[in-house]
Amino acid sequence: MKISILGAGSWGTALANVLACKGEDAWLWARRAEIAADVNERSANSRYLPGQVLSPRLRADTDLSLVLAGASCVVLAVPCQNLALFLREHRDHFSAGTGIVCASKGVELGTFRTMGQVVDDELAGLAPRYAVLSGPSFASEVVANMPTAVSLGCADPELADFVQGLFSTQSFRVYVNSDVVGVELGGAVKNIMAIASGISDGLGFGENARAALITRGLSEMSRLGAAMGARPSTFMGLSGMGDLVLTCTGDLSRNRRVGLAIGRGQTLEQVLAGMHNVAEGVKTTQAVHELGIKQGLDLPITGQVHGVLFENKNPAEAVRELMTRPLREE
Repeated sequence: MKISILGAGSWGTALANVLACKGEDAWLWARRAEIAADVNERSANSRYLPGQVLSPRLRADTDLSLVLAGASCVVLAVPCQNLALFLREHRDHFSAGTGIVCASKGVELGTFRTMGQVVDDELAGLAPRYAVLSGPSFASEVVANMPTAVSLGCADPELADFVQGLFSTQSFRVYVNSDVVGVELGGAVKNIMAIASGISDGLGFGENARAALITRGLSEMSRLGAAMGARPSTFMGLSGMGDLVLTCTGDLSRNRRVGLAIGRGQTLEQVLAGMHNVAEGVKTTQAVHELGIKQGLDLPITGQVHGVLFENKNPAEAVRELMTRPLREE
């Protein structure tokens, strides 16, 4: 059974490696020829996973039609803000009724679409079967076979059962959740909170402040989720609380690193210029901030992160404004 993974960044490569290590026929599509060569010739992805050894069974290619030909399942690991254009340009390569597993986390700028809505719209007429994989999972730890548990958002029981079995190993455990929107929003909004946590840490505000941001960030995520039709309980699970805690505290979190550098005085442009991987939380902050205004929702942490990233607000002033908001019940 051939599985195609589109996107050879750290997460796409890690997921492809999980499958290859299980003996699946995993094919990774890479935009850069040097990455495909690195995977095929050295069992490595030195750009995105330096020092990590990949399965020799994993194959990579830059020819999308070759990678997708005959695939039983397609994993999308393309940056979320690029996904719509990618699918629009390449929809002729997708077969009708294909199982799609999205591994990208974010909300589309301008349209406020989740990735599931992007897939439905851009592959309209092909009847894609959709699932989303999200949860606390640093790619380098997955490649190193460290114990990891994730959530699979899928409303199609047959597809959910197939994908759960496909990805589950002794070190990679997959739980199914039928609340697709909740799983998607948890994975997207936690990146905003990770930037906030990094800013706080960069300012030297300590662990009390970080714990407060995580807790109130969870409340903000749940509030947005409820407005979008998600189940509040989903945000207490792996794609909500689990991913939130990991990305707000872990040194491998690229979104936390963005906030940390800004808290220490760098500009957003300086931070992004030094990164290979995409920090999805930056543009997701823009999208969710605008979505909150449209929905009439109170999203104070998102608003302050937006102010720091895009309105030249002083990070310390943003924290002061959060702490001096009108007092209320929890």
